[in-house]
Amino acid sequence: MINSLFLIIFVLIIASGLFNIVEWQFNIVALAVSLFIWLVLIYNQLIRLREQVKESSSDIEIQLKRRADLIPNLIETVKGYAAHEKEVFEKVTEARSKILEAKTVKEGLEADNMLTSALKSLFAVAENYPDLKANQNFLHLQQELVDAEDKIQASRRFYNAVLREYEAYRQSFPNSVIANLFKFPSFEYFELNYEEKETAEKPPEVKF
Repeated sequence: MINSLFLIIFVLIIASGLFNIVEWQFNIVALAVSLFIWLVLIYNQLIRLREQVKESSSDIEIQLKRRADLIPNLIETVKGYAAHEKEVFEKVTEARSKILEAKTVKEGLEADNMLTSALKSLFAVAENYPDLKANQNFLHLQQELVDAEDKIQASRRFYNAVLREYEAYRQSFPNSVIANLFKFPSFEYFELNYEEKETAEKPPEVKF
């Protein structure tokens, strides 16, 4: 839209000079001013879209940490009924640690996949303990974990949508000239793999 508008302005300015509607010196000044405004608008749009990508990436990190923060209480609750299931607890704790230690969003999402797998084992253990399954704190934490995972996937989809808009704008001409000149970076998509798509389509069941 911006590019089309300024292209029309450029054509009108050049045409006015060719047909002596306006003195050429005024046309040159008008062209220079229009070109400057055009470049500034493209640059500002790139900035806006880039910051949206970064903000949506931060949202994923926030949701990952929220989910990780639920784990200690969940483990303590389950331990009250199945203290001997040490291997399961260790896997869940290890996955949680990897989320908190992740240096990038990609690493955090990979660790979250590990956590999801470990939690399946933990919930499978809970099936053997009727009193644990009826524990209100356990049920609440289980629901919170499912809700947190849903929010992670929603944040992930939003990030990818924002990134697609940014990349489409950054790579189109003449925006790409400005993007390369000012070194606007490309970012990585966080697409769901096959197993994650299966999980997303069939979210964990919470039994009451």
